[in-house]
Amino acid sequence: MELCIETIERMASLGSKSGLFGIKSPEQAAALMLIAQAEGISPALALRDYHVISGRPTLKADAILARFQQAGGKVKWIKLTDQEATAVFSHPAGGEVEISWTMEMAKKAQLLGNQTWQKYSRAMLRSRCISEGVRTVYPGVVCGVYTPEEIESIDVAPAPARAISAPAPVIELEYVPEQELTTVDAIAAADSIEVLRKVYTAAMRSAQGEEEKIALTAAKDARKSQLESK
Repeated sequence: MELCIETIERMASLGSKSGLFGIKSPEQAAALMLIAQAEGISPALALRDYHVISGRPTLKADAILARFQQAGGKVKWIKLTDQEATAVFSHPAGGEVEISWTMEMAKKAQLLGNQTWQKYSRAMLRSRCISEGVRTVYPGVVCGVYTPEEIESIDVAPAPARAISAPAPVIELEYVPEQELTTVDAIAAADSIEVLRKVYTAAMRSAQGEEEKIALTAAKDARKSQLESK
């Protein structure tokens, strides 16, 4: 049963106040619930399966694997140790591929500076293997999202300090609100015209400002064209 936007907003408020899922605001929770509902998943499960890290929705590796298997995918683990994770991923729509992740690969990618890799190397290698394998064979499961491990490995350079007496020149950058990003992602994830219409309507109700409405409409039109061309 699809929930109305008012019910989702109430659920989002309760979810963020609980502090159980790492959600920092009702807006983040509501955006994740809209994405889940657009994918045909209960909005209540969004808080369990998703994390928001650095302002981006991330999907846990276990959730990615579960969705992959529910969609008809199969995985066969060849090797799973503290030094290597290797598995064969297969799906009727994407064929078969063998994916390996090793500590040597993680070292080359400069991931070992994170203490989690030192303490839980096998789990981290497994997560990377799952993400790459599913993304390669059946990308529809992970369209537009990453695992928490992938997002945490992205380096974000700190802004340089500026002297108070001689401030650096201000460079104007285009600002895209976080909510716009997440609602646009929800529109892009719609898998049918009917779902697209409902997600778009809900997003427009909560849109703030004409610019956001224009962005949502553009995303809706683009996704509609994609769906009609299938």
